Amino acid sequence: MTLTGERSRAGTQRRARTGRAGWVAVAVWAAGIAAAFAAGWYLRRAGLETEDPLPPLHARARERPLTWQMLPAAAFAAAAVAALPPLAARLPWRAVPLLAWAAAAAWAVALAVSDGRDAVAAPLDAPTEYPAGLAQLRPDPLEWLRTFTERLGGYTTHVRGHPPLPVLVLWALEKAGLGGTGPAAALVIAAGASAAAAIAVTVRCAAGERAARAAVPFLALAPLAVWIATAMDAFFLAVGAWGTALLALAARRAGWRAAVPAGAGGLLLGCLPYLSYGLLPLFAVPLAVLLLTRPRAAALAALGAGLLVVPAAFTALGFWWPDGVRATFDTYLVSRGSAQRPYAYFLLANVAVLGLLTGPATARALPAALRLATRERAASPAAVLACAALAGVLVLDLSGVTRGEVERIWVPFAAWLVVAASLRRPAARPWLAAQAATALAVQALVLSPW
Repeated sequence: MTLTGERSRAGTQRRARTGRAGWVAVAVWAAGIAAAFAAGWYLRRAGLETEDPLPPLHARARERPLTWQMLPAAAFAAAAVAALPPLAARLPWRAVPLLAWAAAAAWAVALAVSDGRDAVAAPLDAPTEYPAGLAQLRPDPLEWLRTFTERLGGYTTHVRGHPPLPVLVLWALEKAGLGGTGPAAALVIAAGASAAAAIAVTVRCAAGERAARAAVPFLALAPLAVWIATAMDAFFLAVGAWGTALLALAARRAGWRAAVPAGAGGLLLGCLPYLSYGLLPLFAVPLAVLLLTRPRAAALAALGAGLLVVPAAFTALGFWWPDGVRATFDTYLVSRGSAQRPYAYFLLANVAVLGLLTGPATARALPAALRLATRERAASPAAVLACAALAGVLVLDLSGVTRGEVERIWVPFAAWLVVAASLRRPAARPWLAAQAATALAVQALVLSPW
């Protein structure tokens, strides 16, 4: 047998092993999700998990599953499954990120409106959400920021559980004449959906245009769209994704042309710890971009300068981040919420929820992604990005501070993990349809507060 024949046979055997591993991963994905819900039902029946009606989700099962209300979303999904792969492959590149953004936004809204015309903004009307905390900020934002840590116990649930930046963003939106939950919801959805474009740009810079085009349909139709409308964590996703995209763009340039996007990327990335304390592990993704793209010294200097702006500003205005962490953790321990949920259950069930957000196509590709990310000589950049996000999730999960409600908390991480779905070939459309079907099933069966 010739050397070429031996290589061909070895390649065929390797693809067969990878294919079997992918199907095993899908089976584990389905069994893990089923086991998480079954164990949650048992714990709730035994009185050991009383915080969530439908653990591991902070949601409840619908009394009547949605049927005809899902038809617009199902029709959009069918059209998108048919049209997105060829459009992403053939359009000029400059149109591809816009395609990803538009499709992701339309998908999130199509799913949300199945609950009714007002369902898109309704989650932000809850008394536990950020807009409800604006009244305490309005008289004097600077005084509110200086005393944020001292008065933390008197704030709404989500304000109490996060740094002050999310409320300040909504306050700035209000001062611009766009007050109310309607404009806030529009901001969250537009920003969260734009992350599909930002991630596509990053993948193109790190892994090439072909990889980016292959990822776009999966980014646009990801099951996590159920929580893009309307959880504030979708906004966090956008900030991290665009900060990373700007860093990736800077690596392709030199001099001031690199410094400008790197500085802007650093500014956005520096916002992450002030949006949510749990976003620190997300820095694994921009770190992976740095290792993959190796930007020049000017870009690194600008990135460092940009990273310091937001922490310096908040510190100068009276908010000391470590004190915020300590105060939030103290309120977390004495609250009736996450700290009372069983750690062992959520340690595993949180991973099952991550599977719901990323879908079966990602599960199928994960063994290949892990293998491609760890190759010594030729690691796949797209696989490295996905595995960096997975590592961030696992670190946060092990910490024990994310016991439940991770369907929104995982959103900034899960979008990067979806990139792995584009690594497997062939038959992109059936797996894209499986992604859409997962989102439709969750929306039809589960009533989420977000």
